[in-house]
Amino acid sequence: MQLTQAGGQRLAESELRDQSQRFLHGLREALRAGATADLDGPEWERVRSVLADISRRRAREGYSPADTATFVFSLKQPVFVRLRAALAHDPARLAEETWDISVLLDKLGLYTVALYQASREEVIARQQRELMELSTPVVQLWDDILALPLIGTLDSARTQTVMESLLQKIVDSGASIAIIDITGVPTVDTLVAQHLLKTVAAARLMGADCIISGIRPQIAQTIVHLGVDLADVTTKATLADAFQIALKRTGGSIGAIPAR
Repeated sequence: MQLTQAGGQRLAESELRDQSQRFLHGLREALRAGATADLDGPEWERVRSVLADISRRRAREGYSPADTATFVFSLKQPVFVRLRAALAHDPARLAEETWDISVLLDKLGLYTVALYQASREEVIARQQRELMELSTPVVQLWDDILALPLIGTLDSARTQTVMESLLQKIVDSGASIAIIDITGVPTVDTLVAQHLLKTVAAARLMGADCIISGIRPQIAQTIVHLGVDLADVTTKATLADAFQIALKRTGGSIGAIPAR
């Protein structure tokens, strides 16, 4: 049996052989211990561990759930051949044993699919967290001044990431002003405004004042229409305007370099 990733890369023969040997050894031990088809039994602990490791690795490496289940289902043919050779003289027992092993391997195959799905969900969740972290960078514009450019929709999960990133940067840098730029936020509704206010409040508790920039005319109208109170928050139309205010508050200035 050969397995191919979505990108076309095949599983190494040595790795497939090792996985097969571990699975078969565990299966043999379970059956010798009198295991039933109930996979929750202690006799199946080693098999469950082997299949969990295989399923997680294949989920991370991009193999399909069908490939993962086929790893177990491919055992049916050689087992059935052995059963026919051993029980050809007893058709009734051959049918019974064939059915029992078929049910067992089906359960093990479906078990790998469930593990694969759980592993893929873990991978997707981790990637989403990493993307949120990448999409909420906190940069230091100047001594004592931070900037947090937001792009895309601001929901509850992302707000938590935003606050954690901003607060940690405030602690690390000791900055007293943070500019939250929402130029890249497509819409601002009541929920988004509440998320922004929570972030501002959290930053203030850490000793940093916040300026919100990127307030476009349509966003200003929306905020007024929604009745959101931003009276205690300094707002500016552009990041440049907010940076000028931040420089004044920190006593900094930018001047042209004289010509030589």
